[in-house]
Amino acid sequence: MKLLVIGRGGREHSIVETLSRSGHEVFAAPGNDGMNAKLVPLQEEQNEELAAFAKENRIDLTIVGPEVPLLNGIVDYFQQKGLLIFGPSKKAAMMEGSKQFAKDLMLKHGIPTAGYQTFTNFEEAKAHIEKEGAPIVIKADGLAAGKGVTVAMTVEEAVSSAREMLTEQKFGSAGTKIVIEEFLEGEEFSFMCLVNGSKVYPLAIAQDHKRAFDGDSGPNTGGMGAYSPVPQISSDITEEALQHILMPTAAALETEGTPFTGVLYAGLMLTKEGPKVIEFNARFGDPETQVVLPRLKSDLAEVLIAVLKGDDVQLDWDERAAVGVVMAAQGYPGEYQKGIELGSLQLSSSEAMLFHSGTKREGEKFLSTGGRVFSVTALGETIEAARKTAYGAIEETQAKGLFCRTDIGKKALKSSVS
Repeated sequence: MKLLVIGRGGREHSIVETLSRSGHEVFAAPGNDGMNAKLVPLQEEQNEELAAFAKENRIDLTIVGPEVPLLNGIVDYFQQKGLLIFGPSKKAAMMEGSKQFAKDLMLKHGIPTAGYQTFTNFEEAKAHIEKEGAPIVIKADGLAAGKGVTVAMTVEEAVSSAREMLTEQKFGSAGTKIVIEEFLEGEEFSFMCLVNGSKVYPLAIAQDHKRAFDGDSGPNTGGMGAYSPVPQISSDITEEALQHILMPTAAALETEGTPFTGVLYAGLMLTKEGPKVIEFNARFGDPETQVVLPRLKSDLAEVLIAVLKGDDVQLDWDERAAVGVVMAAQGYPGEYQKGIELGSLQLSSSEAMLFHSGTKREGEKFLSTGGRVFSVTALGETIEAARKTAYGAIEETQAKGLFCRTDIGKKALKSSVS
């Protein structure tokens, strides 16, 4: 098949590699210089030009990676032009585009999530925080590249975060409204499902590491690494999350007249009362995709087309574990340097894969262009073996001026739950 992947980061690189593995011809717009794809010099928001390219080149299926083009209505536009595309409509993508939209839907349809209130006025938000106390969670309502969330352990930190969003406009229009939630305790996991209306096809679960530094310390980031499977989350819990969260959410969206097609990502917390929703995304997670897709043995393009047709889908998984570690520029998620020399970024191990997130090629070497620069994913018979290979491959890159967490996947080593 001829396939088009929209996006440029590590998640899209992983999608491209998965499609290429099955022998398809893959185009990426705009893609990145590390991808095994034909790069198309079009930006993610150029709906008209992207659709024209897909039509001209007889693309069989377009897959949308990032959230911004989804909220920009790319799926609606492609469908109007009679083109096959995998992703939610602009309306359904509001599951990620507005925290309040998602929370209101969950409240109405009895989907378990943290208690919350929404604010646009700083003084009212401050009074609420002081009344509720800490720990408490402050979220920008709109898109903030994974950084618009503060898990505040003190009232002072929570008030400061609310002030930054509502008064100082740290996240621009994304933070003119904030959602303040109760703090949930427990084990976190990411559950992505392929969805078409009320039909839900679960993928393997993963666990992301949001905080910048070891031991889940430091500021929230877009994700510093992930691993899959997650042994401390039992298959019974995964099934409970599917039956009580993912499937009811898909049904609720259909009931509300905004049926969802695409990847519905649930960030979940296993609390004492069972799994609860922390957040929903409307696309493949980043960096979870970089550890889930390397474990998928089925042909991804065929699977996505079957989902779009509403067919039954059987997914075939590699039993091995995958661990992915993100290399980020020093200072990320705050101020960081660009243009760091990275060398050739070639890996010798066949068990390790390198996915480019923020790089560009200059001659024989790569330079950094973003905060999250690249990630390395390794497969192994155990999480411990995969960790060893991933960190060994990172050492091999000898990339200076970058940092990573050294504890990705360590939580899984303490568990014996199957």
